[in-house]
Amino acid sequence: MGQGRGSVTQTWSLGFGLMLCICLLNHINVVESTSYNVGDGGGWTFGVSNWPNGKSFNAGDVLVFKYTKGLHNVVVVDANGYKSCKAPSGSKVYDSGDDQITLNQGDSYFICSIPGHCDGGMKIAVHAA
Repeated sequence: MGQGRGSVTQTWSLGFGLMLCICLLNHINVVESTSYNVGDGGGWTFGVSNWPNGKSFNAGDVLVFKYTKGLHNVVVVDANGYKSCKAPSGSKVYDSGDDQITLNQGDSYFICSIPGHCDGGMKIAVHAA
């Protein structure tokens, strides 16, 4: 008279594996990213430096910089570059007129490096949680 060998073990293993998957899925936080048009309807232009005020950004959110190609650009800088309105050598420059930049956790700084534009308020500092 034979009993199925390992049938209890297989059933227990399947049940344990299923419960483990359910527990893991319950602990995964689904975070949706948000896209923000920098400067809202006015786009990336002079005087946008206060645009981030009152907004909450998260890592993975996307900043969309819309502007007339050839008139402006977007340069990723550090805090010193932001304060001085000078892009350090090797800074990443975007110039498509419709640039999309995904935020990393922490502080991010962006300026327009066309002479006089950053000094005219064409810069933003963003903190992403």
